[in-house]
Amino acid sequence: MNPAIGYVAIAAVAVASALIGFYGLRVSRTTSDFYVASRTVRPWWNASAIGGEYLSAASFLGIAGLILLTGSSALWFPIGYTAGYLMLLLFVAAPLRRSGAYTIPDFTEARLDSLWARRVTSTLVIVIGWFYIVPQLQGAALTVRITTGLPSWVGSLAVAVIVAVVVAAGGMRSITFVQAFQFWLKLTALAIPVVAILLLVGDVRPALPPVEAFPPSAGPGDLEVYRTVSLMVALLLGTLGLPHVLVRFYTNPDGVAARRTTVIVLVLLSVFYLFPTAFGFLGRAFAPDLAQSGDADALILLLPDRLIAGPLGDVLTALVIAGAFAAFLSTSSGLVVSLAGVISQDLLGGSVRGFRIAAVLSSFVPLVVALATEPAGLAGSVGLVFAFTASTLCPVLLLGIWWRGLTARGAIAGMLTGAVLSGVAILGGGLVTAGLPALRPFLEQPAAWTVPIAVVVTVVVSLGDRRGIPRGTDRFLTRLHVPEPTAAHPHEG
Repeated sequence: MNPAIGYVAIAAVAVASALIGFYGLRVSRTTSDFYVASRTVRPWWNASAIGGEYLSAASFLGIAGLILLTGSSALWFPIGYTAGYLMLLLFVAAPLRRSGAYTIPDFTEARLDSLWARRVTSTLVIVIGWFYIVPQLQGAALTVRITTGLPSWVGSLAVAVIVAVVVAAGGMRSITFVQAFQFWLKLTALAIPVVAILLLVGDVRPALPPVEAFPPSAGPGDLEVYRTVSLMVALLLGTLGLPHVLVRFYTNPDGVAARRTTVIVLVLLSVFYLFPTAFGFLGRAFAPDLAQSGDADALILLLPDRLIAGPLGDVLTALVIAGAFAAFLSTSSGLVVSLAGVISQDLLGGSVRGFRIAAVLSSFVPLVVALATEPAGLAGSVGLVFAFTASTLCPVLLLGIWWRGLTARGAIAGMLTGAVLSGVAILGGGLVTAGLPALRPFLEQPAAWTVPIAVVVTVVVSLGDRRGIPRGTDRFLTRLHVPEPTAAHPHEG
């Protein structure tokens, strides 16, 4: 691969993102602009921005790499990522917008009337956000190394610096424009190469025997039921607690617009995931050697140049590199915005200056972690973050919206239980399974047991703390569930 292609593609995305971000700076003047874009983002814009930040390194590179490695069993990832938004539509989107909160800790404090519940929620949001940013920075490191030959740390540093500058400069309103642009760039960057390869693939013969995409061993008879169920629990429920996703619903004008945004997101995600899936199956046919070389996550970056020679191959390669870098930037930007809002409000007074300081902090702490750790598979590492989120924030969010009996003590107990159990499984699972290999599936995919335990603890502690139900609970729940008057929706469209 010609390194010049990588340099040009990465530079073009970085410059375009910075220019669009600074355009947003011109209209970001108030504190509300920085936190929630003054709650004026229309559904199509917001849906595009959500697609931009949700479709991370795991979606752009990781799914194709996982399909290359495991075949049809990896299809559960795009199914789960997309279906998670259906859960958001049914249970969270409109009530969360009607809560009037800026951040998830704002919601828990208002719902439970507890500063300690807010502090625990804030801590979890920060931990989840930082660990979600790490795979994005590692994906950027992989992309820069593969496409330019530069040291891996250059890619991680470049993404952290660009994100810190753009978010600190313009906040949520600025990032909305950037992420909407980056979603359509990512979709184009996958769709055009896939179509081109499929049109030309008849003239190309595999250099190695293709790997069967749907081997008999992957059929229903060999389905690992526990792993599959646990993965789907993590992906479906983990989406409900992702801080950078939930903060987007605060930017809608009202609850109806939040629901409409979610429906549009479902459509956009369904279309997008067709293309990394197609890349994965093309990789099994034409580049099975990448699975053995440890470069499975680089499949999308390498396949166009391998199959299509000449200037067209160079153009398609530049396009996928640009799309990959846009994925790292957009997801990291969304996470940094949500983290900066929480850190600024809880520690720095909630001012615009505090937001900017928090944005820089939120960008560079995960950079240190990314540089100090060895990268794992992109899709798998993000899946573990989903499991942690499903075990901590999701139960409190759902119960807080739909169950009157939730108390602050119950919420705190449930969040801490889910955090400890899933954290031990994720971080210490290797040590445990070395001596007890039978426990390996339960620790590698812990959501199927950590989520129910967290829910049970939350409910049991709340039932034992009936006096802890806040006095304003009924009024707050009414506010969440009573639709706005239809005449009050001038911003729909």
